[in-house]
Amino acid sequence: MKKTNLLLTNLLLLTLLISCNNKKYTEVVEVPLPTAEEKVIMGMPEDVKADEGSFQLEKLPYSYDALAPNISILTMENHYSKHYLTYTNNLNKAIVGTPLENLTIEEVLAKLDPSVLDIKNNAGGYYNHSLYFKSMGPKAGGQPQDTLAAAITKKFGSFEEFTTTFKDEATKQFGSGWVWLIVDRSGNLQVTSTQNQDNPLMRNATVPGKPILALDLWEHAFYLDYQYKRKNYVDAFFNVINWKKVGENYEEALKKK
Repeated sequence: MKKTNLLLTNLLLLTLLISCNNKKYTEVVEVPLPTAEEKVIMGMPEDVKADEGSFQLEKLPYSYDALAPNISILTMENHYSKHYLTYTNNLNKAIVGTPLENLTIEEVLAKLDPSVLDIKNNAGGYYNHSLYFKSMGPKAGGQPQDTLAAAITKKFGSFEEFTTTFKDEATKQFGSGWVWLIVDRSGNLQVTSTQNQDNPLMRNATVPGKPILALDLWEHAFYLDYQYKRKNYVDAFFNVINWKKVGENYEEALKKK
């Protein structure tokens, strides 16, 4: 046995020497880990400012790490300070000098021409993200209360049935888009979805209405945390829904009917 091991060892050494002499080998380079000074330092949400223009970022009502572990600090920082900021700046550039420049975002969405993609995509990106961030909160989740709870039960049968409907809508959505809980033009609740940065306030909406809850299904909203497992992200979203805020959105939407 010892002779066999010795023979194998010698053969391995011989193979390595031949490989090295022929220079047919891959050099392994050790890459040092970053020092403490080189590590990325997260900023604060309030430090993020849009360029001058009609629209500014809606203030994030919690810190970047407030929704962890459901949504990580890295995802929140990247989503708010990069993607949301870019949509805001691009919207301001797209509408400058147009009749849309001095309108509210809801008026912009109602009046814009859906065929003008630069305005549509960035106006949608601004509004959608503004609602999405406000739809969530730390120490949230659970179930809605009061008027909204009664309306959900009336429409869907129970909160559990609503949850199933909403998650099914998210699961069947192909590619990037959004899932919404809206108040339709008759004052009824509806679950619907849109592609890309479209939303139910636009003229091209299949199911028009006032959104009161938004779920972002673009990969930048979940891929760092969940990779391809979008269903896990949708489940985690229900742990951070700010039902108090959604209820306020519902009451406001009814007043405008």
